[in-house]
Amino acid sequence: MLVRNNVTIDWTLRENVRAQLRVLVKRILRKHGYPPDKQEKATQTVLEQAALLSAEWTAA
Repeated sequence: MLVRNNVTIDWTLRENVRAQLRVLVKRILRKHGYPPDKQEKATQTVLEQAALLSAEWTAA
């Protein structure tokens, strides 16, 4: 939900927005005890999923 709330229309084109989302995701993972060595891959996966779902989010 936090990622969805922080996605802007052009977030896939702007590096600074993607960087903010990566930080947000990493904070959430750390908060819930996700293993540090797997955080980068998990962050990538979350952002890939967000990119696929963002069209649906903006339509809603």
